[in-house]
Amino acid sequence: MSWGISTFDPKPINSLRRRVSLYPVLAYAALTSSVVSSLGMLLVPNISHEMNVSISAAQWMLTINLLVGAVATPIMGRLSDGPHKKALLLWSIAIILAGSLVAALAPNFLVFLIGRALQGLSYGIVPVTISVARRYLPEDRVRTAVSSLSVIVATGLGIGYPLTGLLASAFGFRSAFGFAVIFLITAGAAVWLAAPGDPDEQAPRRPLDIPGATLLGVGLAALVVTVSEGARWGWGSVWTVGAFAIAVSAFVWWSQFELRTPNPLINLRVIRSPDVLLAHSTAIGLGAAMYIGLSIASLIAQSPTTTEYGIGLALSVSGFVMLPLSVGSLGANRFVRYISRYLKMSSLLLCGAAVVTSAATLIALAHDELWEILVGMFLFGVGIGMTYAAMPALIARSVAAEELGSAVSFNQVLRTVGGTFGSAVSGAVLATHLAPDLHPTEGGIALALLISAIGSAAVLLGISANSIRLWRKDH
Repeated sequence: MSWGISTFDPKPINSLRRRVSLYPVLAYAALTSSVVSSLGMLLVPNISHEMNVSISAAQWMLTINLLVGAVATPIMGRLSDGPHKKALLLWSIAIILAGSLVAALAPNFLVFLIGRALQGLSYGIVPVTISVARRYLPEDRVRTAVSSLSVIVATGLGIGYPLTGLLASAFGFRSAFGFAVIFLITAGAAVWLAAPGDPDEQAPRRPLDIPGATLLGVGLAALVVTVSEGARWGWGSVWTVGAFAIAVSAFVWWSQFELRTPNPLINLRVIRSPDVLLAHSTAIGLGAAMYIGLSIASLIAQSPTTTEYGIGLALSVSGFVMLPLSVGSLGANRFVRYISRYLKMSSLLLCGAAVVTSAATLIALAHDELWEILVGMFLFGVGIGMTYAAMPALIARSVAAEELGSAVSFNQVLRTVGGTFGSAVSGAVLATHLAPDLHPTEGGIALALLISAIGSAAVLLGISANSIRLWRKDH
């Protein structure tokens, strides 16, 4: 008996999937991190005003996002090594989309924070796209794809920040989150069309290390809260010391557990590799130094000219300060593709750290004019492009394919933790150098930028020492 309902024919969908190239779709999905990141620092003053909360309270829109990201990223990295890569990517985009929608429609600050928390999964998107690229792209394109996906967040910020500033200035902050909703819908549709279907028959089927994920999550959460709130609580307060003690205890227990379990969330034995250790150490150090430099430069651009150091750019314009960052990172990534045939990845890491140090030193010495900030942002972009492209490549050549997702995601976590330390340091410095109008003083700005330059130089010195050691070993 016919009910007049035709049978669904999957051939048109399958034909369309064959015509959609995978890498551009993965790059588009990875831009999710850039879109969500651009909804952070630039909008803190706007959120404070619109939702009638203090600036210090509004800073929690950054802290809660970072906190969830730090916990979710290693879990997503481990799951991306398994057989359900496409489902993981689609569900992650769906949750981030839901968070963007909640934030856009939030009636109060508490609901808004829930939306920002859900958006924290965006930190784990890049490691998942790298895992998909390594599994499904042709072998001759994997190396280029991995390096490009690693720097795409910095590249996308140059687009995301100006767009966020323009939308928020013209239509309010909700419009910026509304744009994120539209972007995520298109990203999810593209992944659904282009990504190969699950399950991946070649992927290992291992249970998720829930105890390890819990311990790592507790440790990271306590550490993020310590460095984010320590300046406000007081570094010697019971709350700060207690949170730090919880972090240390959780990390010690976690590391002991991971070394004993047969299917760890993060294979700590891999970190013993010199290349992996170098990449992870650089992620923490440069993550902290670069965050200080970028955040203080953004603050200088938006501060009023009455502060002596401020350039006084409007919200609609200040986002464009990040544009040279994207230009520099994109150009550096293309340069890395060419020069990597002739230079070792450890040498590229050294060059990138040298450029970052030059950028931090330049801004520390000269930040009175807009063009000086723009040149510094460009150099930061070049340095980020080189270092972020080199780190996953160093890890990939020392880690088995089934461990790559978790290893790269752990590197991403360390970048986030480094950025959190940078945020805490700059916040503490500025909080102790406030003018009567509650803007940071020129002395506070100068000190924060000096710390950024010294931190970058320290990382450069460490990488240089490692390069000298390798040279002596080879000769």
